[in-house]
Order: sequence, then C-alpha cells, then structure tokens
Amino acid sequence: MTQPTQGRGPINPYAAVREVPEFVLASTEIEAGEPLPAETYDTASGGSNRSPQLSWSGFPAETRSFAVTCFDPDAPTGSGFWHWAVANIPASVSELPAGAGGLGSPLLPTGAITMPNELREPAFVGAGPPEGTGVHHYWFVVHALSVEHIDIDPQATPAVLGFLMRDAVLARGVLVATGEYGQAD
Repeated sequence: MTQPTQGRGPINPYAAVREVPEFVLASTEIEAGEPLPAETYDTASGGSNRSPQLSWSGFPAETRSFAVTCFDPDAPTGSGFWHWAVANIPASVSELPAGAGGLGSPLLPTGAITMPNELREPAFVGAGPPEGTGVHHYWFVVHALSVEHIDIDPQATPAVLGFLMRDAVLARGVLVATGEYGQAD
C-alpha cells in the first residue's frame, strides 16, 4: 500500500469509518480549501485560539443531537492532532458563534461537553503547524447523531468520543481549511 506524502493532498481521517451522507457546514470566517484566519491559530503562532463561527443545515430530520470536532491529520505525530471536540449539542442548535470553543465558554449550549484537546484543555486550541511540515488540513466536522446524549466522561479524548458515537452518526457536515507555519504572522 502506498502511503500519502506531503503535497499529495489532504488525508481523509473519515475514510476508515462508516460512510454516511453529508450536509452543509458553512462559516463566515473559513472557506473550504482556503487558509485559516490568523485568529484561529494558537497564541505561539500569532493567533488567539479562537474557534471559528460554524453553521449547518440540511441534516437529517431524525437528528437528535450534534457533536463538533476539529482534527489535523497532517500533524507530524503519527496520530494527527485533535484541536476541538464538543458532544451533546442539542438538535435545536444549528450554529456556534466565533469563540464558542473558549475555555468555559458561555457561548456553548447548555449540556454541551467539551473534551480535552491534545494539550489536555477542554477548549479549542488553534492551528500551530511546526516549521517545515508543509500545508496542514483542518477538518471541522459537525456530526448529526441519532441519540440525544453521548454518555462520555468529560475527561475522555476526542478519539473516545469518535468511538462512542460511531454507530449513532447519521450524517456529517465537513469543512476543511488549510494552515502553514508562519501564516498567522
């Protein structure tokens, strides 16, 4: 099997999970295939760790809740890098404002749980691609779920969230933006 290499295009982290229909995921701040704005980078890279505004539509009528994740499969770790994961967003919510991923943010709906990111903080951590690692792809995904609640320990990892919700995913909204070292400066 040939392994993906830099410059070949984005690695699809959802290629190994059950295929489901897609719905529309949009943002007033990020565009598919385009560079992330400076604010969505981490502070060490010149950003402010601010999660982007996200809105979604066209999800299945039987959706009972949502989960939101942000993952960088291009991180030079062998396992990617989880920037953000939020579970138990009510089905009545179809938008998160910019900054909703802040530590203890009041902008998340009541009952939503933020999993710790790779830095072990229950918040959004912005892009911070290391020098010499090329273009990274940031997969913002909204997962429409068939259950109202994922029973998960708030200290669990985003990967555990993915495992626990795998059979409940009805559809996904996907928005992939890019980032490179020095881009936020």
